[in-house]
Amino acid sequence: MVLTAGALFALNGTVSKLLLQGGFDPPQLTTFRATGAMLGLLLICLVMRPAPGQRTPFSRLTVRRQELPRLIAFGLSGFFFVPMLYFVAISRLPVGIGLLFEYMAPLFVALWVRFGEKQPVKPRLWVGLALCLGGLACVAQIWAGELTLDTIGVIAGLTCAVLLGFYYVLGSKSVAERSPLPVTFWAFLVAAVAGSIVRPWWNFPGQLLSGSSGGVPMWLLAIYLLAFGTISAYLLVSASMQHLPPTSVGILGMIEPVLASAFAWILLDEILAPAQILGGLVVLVGVVLAETARATTSARAQAKTAQQTPAIPPT
Repeated sequence: MVLTAGALFALNGTVSKLLLQGGFDPPQLTTFRATGAMLGLLLICLVMRPAPGQRTPFSRLTVRRQELPRLIAFGLSGFFFVPMLYFVAISRLPVGIGLLFEYMAPLFVALWVRFGEKQPVKPRLWVGLALCLGGLACVAQIWAGELTLDTIGVIAGLTCAVLLGFYYVLGSKSVAERSPLPVTFWAFLVAAVAGSIVRPWWNFPGQLLSGSSGGVPMWLLAIYLLAFGTISAYLLVSASMQHLPPTSVGILGMIEPVLASAFAWILLDEILAPAQILGGLVVLVGVVLAETARATTSARAQAKTAQQTPAIPPT
């Protein structure tokens, strides 16, 4: 499930870039994706049988009033700003490098655990941090005398990673209290409302979908974005967490930037320099070390962490 979701998310990077090249701008594509995913999840709830003790299929989507502030923050951070900044990054950077910046989020989570929550971490965290910094130096090719990557793209990618880390920390509480389906639905609903303010859906240029990008019809790209690159991938990752601990899900999910670079190379002719490829692999190793750097004191603590830590990549 995780590997399939990683492949769907990876191809979604190329699909999203083609949609951006076809006329969408990042806020507009974010609104389109959030609204479509919200409606798709609503349809899934409609065809599902009501849960035991519930009268209608929509009963599973009810929330308490005190949950709303957290869900609003959850939706704005992880389902609106993170995708929008990711779209900005890949519109200015190769898809693999834009995704690489986003995947630094677990490193920021580990640093928050150490300095924000004052929890003990294993020494490998610092090794992971050093590898990430060295790998990014290779990706940016700083020895060239100037940054070889688009500055706005780099800022968008790093900001995306910080917000994704916030999403993970906030999501650990949201997912612990509710099943993933209603949490994801409400998060996409919040993102759709926010997107409607920035880029109203009623002003959506429908003629864009009648065109093509990279030789592929825009409507076909849009269907993939919603059906496979968003709804199916999210549900696969959610389902996988019933069988694997979140740390394993997060590490296995790192196949995404590798496959995304391969797809972009084949479909978009985005060729990375050997030093950038090596730097990307070093960053992934550093993130894995950071991902596994939390020090738990007991089997009960490990079980609690496994239950509460989300590992749903919002790309």
